[in-house]
Amino acid sequence: MPTLLLTGFEPFHTHPVNPSAVAAQALHGRTLGGYVIEGALLPVEPAAARERLDALLDWLRPDAVLLTGLASGRPQVTLERVAVNVMDYRIPDNAGRQYHDVPVLPDAPAAYLSTLPLRATLRAWRDAGIPGGISDTAGTFVCNTVMFHALHALHAAGREDVPCGFLHLPANAEVALAEERAVPYLPQEELTRAVEVAARAAIQ
Repeated sequence: MPTLLLTGFEPFHTHPVNPSAVAAQALHGRTLGGYVIEGALLPVEPAAARERLDALLDWLRPDAVLLTGLASGRPQVTLERVAVNVMDYRIPDNAGRQYHDVPVLPDAPAAYLSTLPLRATLRAWRDAGIPGGISDTAGTFVCNTVMFHALHALHAAGREDVPCGFLHLPANAEVALAEERAVPYLPQEELTRAVEVAARAAIQ
């Protein structure tokens, strides 16, 4: 059966939970459009995240890859258009390290474009009543790192036709309550539904 790899991240910084992890765990094992969803969690540390992602790509050889993470402060779910070959961390990762102006992968391209069906996903969200948009930057933290790494790995393996990209989720209520400033949030059920709709669009 075809496989869709769905990743989320463990909690990081001051966030008590990570909505992407909740969604990935909730959808793990589901069958969607003839695909089985393999949910997995990634560490918020670049070397460990790349190692885990490589293991998943080698083991599953997925037919689609949907990477997800948290962008607290954003008002809606957002698809990332591009991943850049740079790590520049505003906050420490979960290993306590900060990187500045460091490439994700030396001798790799400057950037990769998402191969997910961005506009089709937006239409599917709109039809489902989910607020969503396209973002032109995945940032320069670990979310960007795994998006860049996954796309590079698929290109290196000659699997450029595999839909692959990144989706940022806004805060859920638990994350919003833990923030020092007021941030917009959506119920976790709606965030999980947004990921499910995006996964369905990726395989159509």
